[in-house]
Amino acid sequence: MRHFKCPRCGAAAMQEYLECDACGLALGLHPPTLTMQPAPEQGAQVDGAWWYPCSNRGWNCNWLVAPDSGSGFCVSCRLTRTRPDASDTLALETLATTSVDKRRLLVQLAELGLPVTPWYERPGGLGFDLLSSRSSGSRVTIGHANGIVTIDLAESLDAHRERLRVSLGEAYRTMLGHFRHEVGHYYEWVLVEQTGWIDECREIFGDERASYSDAIARHYRDGAPADWQERYISEYATMHPWEDFAECFAHYLHLHDTLTVAATGGLQLDGEAIVSTAGRSVRPRSDYTDTTMSEVLADWVPLAAFFNRVNRAMGKGDLYPFGIVPAVERKLDFVHRVVVASRVEVPLPA
Repeated sequence: MRHFKCPRCGAAAMQEYLECDACGLALGLHPPTLTMQPAPEQGAQVDGAWWYPCSNRGWNCNWLVAPDSGSGFCVSCRLTRTRPDASDTLALETLATTSVDKRRLLVQLAELGLPVTPWYERPGGLGFDLLSSRSSGSRVTIGHANGIVTIDLAESLDAHRERLRVSLGEAYRTMLGHFRHEVGHYYEWVLVEQTGWIDECREIFGDERASYSDAIARHYRDGAPADWQERYISEYATMHPWEDFAECFAHYLHLHDTLTVAATGGLQLDGEAIVSTAGRSVRPRSDYTDTTMSEVLADWVPLAAFFNRVNRAMGKGDLYPFGIVPAVERKLDFVHRVVVASRVEVPLPA
């Protein structure tokens, strides 16, 4: 994730900031350049065009809207196909929290150059149904179907999400993780299953045409194989080839984002002091496009070990409580090659 700065005073700004902590300037994220720009109510000129604050700014959206978008809402908000009713203020509060993670996901997809074709432009385009099982009175199943990612807003509530994490025996469960996993299903569908990548994908992950309903029943009846850690990144990945790919895609995004954050902060590690890498100095890169997955992991393994130590120093569990074995490295390598080969010049529409 790139390092954002206030355009007036140069102070550091988090991606979700509505205003600069240092000088108070109203801030807005400009999607085409992924930069922070002034965001006065009347709009501001960016690259010769007038851009306006999103109409959802009152719900903490800090993105800017293109002058020719035909909408008062930014592209991130327009990608939300379904949201809670306007009268459901509790659900809308969780929507505002969840949308921060959705925008973080979209920025990362843009950084990777992955194409985002909206659901409202063509059938099968990417969209989000953001609903709450706490308000709808019925269960909301997190998932993906035909380009639409469904997220349960109730999981933005820490107690609710942590209860599920413990009951399911998961090492990691976050809203951003849900977004990354489900968008992995979307990109497998559009970049792999409908392209020449599919044969290699089936060789590495298994045949996705196997019955998904049978796989679910088997997984929740028998659990993961006893030796799952030798072949999979998580127990959930063992359920079906679709889930294996989506889990690996999500982890690829975890690695990429953490490494680029470290790179923009100028972090450098003594590899030998962390994981005995023969004195190798680890300096994460801001761009891994022209590298192999082995090179990515050569930076990632000591970085993850270091951050795990930092978390433990604060009395928390490991930041990255997963192991990457050779079989998983092969899967991550496939994801990496698909992502690099699928880059487009303008990922996010205006």
